[in-house]
Amino acid sequence: MHNTKHHFKVISHFINAVLVVVVVIGLASCKKGGAAVKPADVDYYTCTMHPSVRSQKPNDKCPICSMELVPVMKKGMAATNMTDAAHPEVTNAEDKPGEFAVPVGRQQQIGVTYAKIEKRPFTHSVRTAGVVAFDSERHWDYVARVEGYVQKLFVFSRGELVEKDAPLLTIYSPELLTTQNEFLDLLRTRDEAQSGSSPAILESTERLIESAKQRLRLWNITDDQIAGLEKDRKPCETLTLRSPFKGVVRDLGFGQGRRVMAGDRLVEVADLSTVWVWAQFYQDELPMLKKGLSITVTTSSYPGKKFNGRISVIDPFINDALRTGRVRIEVENPDLELRPDMYVDAELTMDMGEGLAVPAPAILPTGKHNIAFVDKGAGRLEPRFVEIGRQFGDFYEVTSGLKESERVVASANFLIDAEAKVQGALKSW
Repeated sequence: MHNTKHHFKVISHFINAVLVVVVVIGLASCKKGGAAVKPADVDYYTCTMHPSVRSQKPNDKCPICSMELVPVMKKGMAATNMTDAAHPEVTNAEDKPGEFAVPVGRQQQIGVTYAKIEKRPFTHSVRTAGVVAFDSERHWDYVARVEGYVQKLFVFSRGELVEKDAPLLTIYSPELLTTQNEFLDLLRTRDEAQSGSSPAILESTERLIESAKQRLRLWNITDDQIAGLEKDRKPCETLTLRSPFKGVVRDLGFGQGRRVMAGDRLVEVADLSTVWVWAQFYQDELPMLKKGLSITVTTSSYPGKKFNGRISVIDPFINDALRTGRVRIEVENPDLELRPDMYVDAELTMDMGEGLAVPAPAILPTGKHNIAFVDKGAGRLEPRFVEIGRQFGDFYEVTSGLKESERVVASANFLIDAEAKVQGALKSW
């Protein structure tokens, strides 16, 4: 009986010793793994690239992309960077973004690159389509001012090139012959009055002669032809219409022998050494245009060739369907290569001065704000509200929010934006 009690005590002491060892080992194990315990202010951990992933374990990685998970703070708690113990905690302000940290290794993993804010010259290029038209100031439309018949044509179809003062057609008109004879009679009367008549009769005759000249001018008879008639004193049965400039026949209304009435269109001549180009510009581009501005015109008909033009008219009326305004461009065309109704391209490059520039990919528009992520060094980033002006090529003009020589994130902005929101440094603006 005594031996039985003794054995029972030995077994009891052995069991107590084993329990002590187990407790000690368990406490040591808990102490060793204490770093993996989720802090009280962290709600869960997630992946910035795959927000659907959620975990309660700090050391877990994303099962999709194998990236380290980042903490999502509980509502009302400040965001703490749990991924880089070397960096201090950053508290998010109520109305202003705060700094946050993305380790350099992770930045390289998601493809972050940087660009430097610096001053640069701005140029703005605008390219649009246009249609060639003849210059109305260099266009002449002969209209019959007297009844008669087309006696002879010197041009026979549209497109013919005519020199200045070259004959176009002749018109036979009995009425014109009568008027010329009346003019010659007045000249003879003046000659007789000069030999002995009173000054009053001479003055009256001069007035009648001037009226006859004016009547002849109204019938498309030139001053040179009138001077020739006054010198030769021989009336001409026909009226010859001549080209007022070197140009191209645009239209021919009558054939030889046809009768013409006053008001009938006879022949049109257009000088194409200078042409107009009517181009359409969007309403936002119109304020940048001004009269006299140089524009380059090109066409697929002559690859590689450029025509120089200048803005001559800016139409103040906007097309209500296209929201564009017409601009008239005068273009030199000495070789008559640009032809009416031809489609062309007009390109305008303007010097817009110098200013602070930020690459367009560095700006993240959110609807309410434009945000750039400024590099603060050692993996720290600061979301910055930026005011931008007009875009010039691949750059925006910076009006406020950024300073010269600062570095901003130029790629992977959306991933950095996700990091900022997960860490609580940036709201969903």
